Amino acid sequence: MGQLKRYLVEREIPGIGGMSIVELCGAARASNQAIEKLSPNIQWQHSYVAGDRTFCIYLADGEATIQAHAELSGIPVTNIVEVPQIIDPTTANN
Repeated sequence: MGQLKRYLVEREIPGIGGMSIVELCGAARASNQAIEKLSPNIQWQHSYVAGDRTFCIYLADGEATIQAHAELSGIPVTNIVEVPQIIDPTTANN
């Protein structure tokens, strides 16, 4: 397995912001099942649900693995952006 890179994966999913926790659990389950098949080349860290979009943070060996995850899980991808660096309030202390 090569080095995993961090990605922000945007997904347009109409109505996701209004889904119940049970519906969101189903989506998470589908994602986890796809990750099991693609492991160790991808890891899901977490997702933000906002309106009709999700913004998901993944570690993966490349965009092709993220696309494969989308196909296996049935959860479409709108945009993939590699995130080479992270800053936060503590960055100011360096």
